[in-house]
Amino acid sequence: MTHPDYPLLARQLDALLDDNDWLVNTAQTCAFIMQQVPDLNWAGFYLQRQPELLTLGPFQGKPACNPIPFTKGVCGAAARSRETQRIDDVHAVADHIACDAASNAELVVPILREEALWGVLDLDSPQPGRFGESDQAGIEALIRVFVTRTDLPDFLASR
Repeated sequence: MTHPDYPLLARQLDALLDDNDWLVNTAQTCAFIMQQVPDLNWAGFYLQRQPELLTLGPFQGKPACNPIPFTKGVCGAAARSRETQRIDDVHAVADHIACDAASNAELVVPILREEALWGVLDLDSPQPGRFGESDQAGIEALIRVFVTRTDLPDFLASR
C-alpha cells in the first residue's frame, strides 16, 4: 500500500480551512481525509458537548453510533486518555463499539482545546492493520493544522 504524502496533505488542508468557522472546518477536514487517505470506510468527528460523553459531529461514511461514553470503545479510550489510539484489529478490543461490521482497524486522535478535550477524529478501515506509525504521525499532523486554523468553541462552558 502506498502511504499518503502527509506533509503535502497538511499544506493542502491548511489552504482549505476557514479561520472563522469550526463547523465548516470539521466537515472539510473529514471529507478531505476520506478523499486523500486510501482504504477508509469512515472518517469523522465526535465532539465533547457533555461531560464524559462524545456526540457525533460531521463525518463521511455510513450512519454512525451516537453518543459514545468515555467508558466505551476506542473513541472513549482516546477521550479518557487524551492519547491517540491505533488499533490493528478492532474485534480484539473487548468494548469495541461496532457501528459498521466492515470496519477492522481504527485510528482515533484526540483534539484538545487549551488542555481540555474538545473531541476526537475517528478513522475506520476495512483493512486489518491499516494504520501504521507513519499514518498516526501524519493524521496527528493534520489535526495540528485543524486546531491551529480553527476557533474551537467551548461546548461545555455554555452549559
